[in-house]
Amino acid sequence: MTAPGPSWRALAPAVAAMAFLVVVSNVLVAYPLPYFGLGEWLTWAAFTYPVTFVVNDLTNRRFGPAAAMRVVAVGFALGVILSVAAAGLRIGLASGIAFLAAQLLDALVFDRLRRQTWWRAPAISSVLGSILDTALFFSIAFAFTSVPWITLAVGDLAVKLLLALVMLAPFRLAMAHIRALPNPASGTAATGCAAAG
Repeated sequence: MTAPGPSWRALAPAVAAMAFLVVVSNVLVAYPLPYFGLGEWLTWAAFTYPVTFVVNDLTNRRFGPAAAMRVVAVGFALGVILSVAAAGLRIGLASGIAFLAAQLLDALVFDRLRRQTWWRAPAISSVLGSILDTALFFSIAFAFTSVPWITLAVGDLAVKLLLALVMLAPFRLAMAHIRALPNPASGTAATGCAAAG
């Protein structure tokens, strides 16, 4: 018999973080970075959206891939609904499609690599998810518009890749805390953490 997964209450912080980060990022994508001539290369969203991969990876590490996919599914639904309201239909749909594809890829890759050296799963899954997310979002949201979407996509991806590396430090710190928590499904240490450190 399979142990039940974590309750929705246990997943609520991750779902709320996902929805918040997606909506904020979809609003911020309309604001180019005004410094150093980077307005054609970056928007403020490049600095907020990459944190979704950390949320996904920590959920995956703590509760396992099924719970991470539940968080992605609910985050997708909330993110699309709220983003359409806050940023418009095209941005909301582009975000939803890119988010769903990239976060599911992130969860699957993370799970396959979870027993390797602690940094491999979050680094590789975030890099692959970032590439897919960037390609889908910018092409769906801005192709055939006057927005310089190719340069924005290149700048966005560069920041996402840099942040994927930088976010390894907070991921590692959070893992130490997660490792000490019991897994609600089994009553043992958090899923996959024994080989994490």
